[in-house]
Amino acid sequence: MSFDWTFLASPSVAPRLLSGLFTTLELFAVSWAGGLLVAFVVVGLRAVPFPPLGWAMRFFVEYHRNVPTVVQIMVWYFGVPEILPDPIRQWINQNQSELIFAAIALSLNASAYFSEDIRSGLRAIPKTQLEAARAIGLSALSAMRYVTVPQAVRIAVPPLINRSLILFKDTSLAMVIGVAELTYQVKAIENLTFRSLEVFAAATVTYLAVSLMIMGLGAWFGRQFPPTFKA
Repeated sequence: MSFDWTFLASPSVAPRLLSGLFTTLELFAVSWAGGLLVAFVVVGLRAVPFPPLGWAMRFFVEYHRNVPTVVQIMVWYFGVPEILPDPIRQWINQNQSELIFAAIALSLNASAYFSEDIRSGLRAIPKTQLEAARAIGLSALSAMRYVTVPQAVRIAVPPLINRSLILFKDTSLAMVIGVAELTYQVKAIENLTFRSLEVFAAATVTYLAVSLMIMGLGAWFGRQFPPTFKA
């Protein structure tokens, strides 16, 4: 059987590939935004001078960094619904529960790594930056919001981009609970047509292209917003 790119443009294949790509990008975007938001919350809570809260946040980070991502996805999909109230469980089941739970699991997983990257950026900022902000009348929270955190994010851009790339590739793990993302659709097409080379080549090219775009955006952001000092 010869390699045939035109097979990918057939009416029975192209729509499924495009649908899978759209679902992958949607899952990545939601998980990335959710992960970054939760990461800032975790960083803020770990800065609170209350040891039990710090311990809880450290446990949160270690759990998500050391338990396989696919296990975390299955815990959310198979385990969490068992403890939810019936009305909430019924609503989720009626509204793409697979995608919802995959997005939650990936967001929390990414947030653990994002938070550590941001904390590393914060530790790289001289203490004099915070002291100067407090000296001009800013509260501790305002000083973090307007002075230290923006600089920390700029310093943390390279590791954040690396983690974003891993998050994008981890979206393929959602296929284990039936999310019809790109890898799921590719496998389904391969099972129906047995054109393994064409469909997996298409998936490879697509993942590579999007990954390079993410890297390009990260490089652009780094050039536009360089650190104000050398860490």
